[in-house]
Amino acid sequence: MRITLIFGLLLALTSGALAQALQAEPATQASFLASNGPVVADYNRDVYPNTPDGRIAREVRHELLMLPYYSLFDDLEYSVQGRTVTLSGSLTSEHAVTKSEAEAAAKRIEGVDKVINDIKILPPSPMDQQAREKVYRAIANTGSLSRYFWEASPSIHIIVDNQRLTLKGYVMSEMDKNMAGIAASGVPDVFKVTNELRVVK
Repeated sequence: MRITLIFGLLLALTSGALAQALQAEPATQASFLASNGPVVADYNRDVYPNTPDGRIAREVRHELLMLPYYSLFDDLEYSVQGRTVTLSGSLTSEHAVTKSEAEAAAKRIEGVDKVINDIKILPPSPMDQQAREKVYRAIANTGSLSRYFWEASPSIHIIVDNQRLTLKGYVMSEMDKNMAGIAASGVPDVFKVTNELRVVK
């Protein structure tokens, strides 16, 4: 499924690392910024601090938004520590080129000295693709969960690897998270379901 990428990036600061950085002496601070989910709606752009790391994080986000192909069956994440950007997540095999494009884009950012590309390319599998589509239909047809797929930037991402499913992204309530997990668990082509959806109110 090829979708032109017009997704916003939900950036979440790792709370423990942020707290340590804020409490440290200025000379020993090592700031660490991380996205903690796929490219989805950005609910709070003010999370970027006014620091060199914050500027790099904003630009990484912008460059990821400019990548031409991305889908709700893919997951891109990143972290910024000093001048090092680490890319992670996973991509379906049909979007494998996005891995090298993401790395090249991050390397172009002023101030970035090193890019670690840990993005995983999922092996091609007709059974996995069928499972992705069935999970999507199951979730979209459950209650009011279809609204999470209406926008150009769906906030639920469906990652299937060897018929093992991980739900990533964001929903508006704990009930929606649970309903999505139950709907996905009812798909017969899925062996295991890991529900990593976050509740954002």
